[in-house]
Amino acid sequence: MMTKKIRMGMVGGGLGAFIGDVHRKAAALDGQIELVCGAFSRSADNSRATGEALYLDPGRAYGSWEEMLGAEQELPADERMQLVSIVTPNDSHLPIAKAALAAGFHVISDKPATRDLEEALELKASVEASDKLYALTHTYLGYPLVKEARHLVAAGEIGKVRKIYVEYPQGWLSTLLEFSGQKQADWRTDPARSGPSGCMGDIGTHAETLAEYVTGDRIASVCADLSIFVEGRKLDDDGAVLFRTAGGAKGVLTASQVCNGEENNLNIRVYGETGGLEWCQQEPNTLWLMRQGEPAQKLRSGADQPYLSPAAQAHIRTPGGHPEGYFEAFANIYRNFAFAVAAHEAGENHDPLHDYPTIDNGLSGLAFVDAILRNSRGNEKWTDVPVD
Repeated sequence: MMTKKIRMGMVGGGLGAFIGDVHRKAAALDGQIELVCGAFSRSADNSRATGEALYLDPGRAYGSWEEMLGAEQELPADERMQLVSIVTPNDSHLPIAKAALAAGFHVISDKPATRDLEEALELKASVEASDKLYALTHTYLGYPLVKEARHLVAAGEIGKVRKIYVEYPQGWLSTLLEFSGQKQADWRTDPARSGPSGCMGDIGTHAETLAEYVTGDRIASVCADLSIFVEGRKLDDDGAVLFRTAGGAKGVLTASQVCNGEENNLNIRVYGETGGLEWCQQEPNTLWLMRQGEPAQKLRSGADQPYLSPAAQAHIRTPGGHPEGYFEAFANIYRNFAFAVAAHEAGENHDPLHDYPTIDNGLSGLAFVDAILRNSRGNEKWTDVPVD
């Protein structure tokens, strides 16, 4: 049981950044985490200004993450930060996470865990060698009805899984936005900062992680077709993947950032021997349960819905009809990780009901990216996804 807030430091997310502010709001939502320090930007001035805007102690708005780790180590144990939130571009995830773990801090990182599979394996070794916890903010796994879908599959409500369709279409990179000065587009399409894949590394991993989480199965082999539609772009902006799972299911995964007019339309359909499920991120409070010859059941999120599983109920805050969305899903991951950190530091067991994505999810996603890149560039029909 938590007796006080978990103290958090942040790397990245300075004034003008996008995802860092989302992380801060999500971490604060349930009152379990307190932001106490940060190295918010490579610009010391920006970092100080961000600290001021967040009402932090001026002495704890650091000019670099290296300075933050060293200074926080010197503080009394009941004052220093306990975990580090990493919200920087992909190329810096590995060095910051490794250094934070080695310095004795827990880590929660924006996805992907690292730039590529080789780095992910190195990070996993660092996590396992440390006495600290690591979480990855695969946001969509925090939705209550994603938890419900996973529960229904595991409980056998749709029988043995046969077919999986998962897609994530966006439209924001339909033009050469990276040359317009837009910072998000600039680094996400730069191989040096983003990694060897663009669209598939960025949002294809969300689709892959969602499929594996809901089904409780692993993508074992892939047949991929990756494309660059926008002339002048360096990394894939579209992809389609046929896949087979270790459990014998077959599926189709598509991700694109050039689907004009689309926003964040992540959705999944899973079909088993006796039923099917459908969930869409843009309508996250509804889950459809279907069976042949019967009316489709519309399951709704809400603290007053008695038919929902404990796994779903543990991640709901409001009665039905009061929609919860992206921030709440994000907050579920932060809250659950705070519970895990508190239990770890108290020498207690963490309740698995409050789960969160780990380095294993990060490694799985980058193994998937590695396999689809090799398959798309080569001549073989099927490529196995590496297993650690």
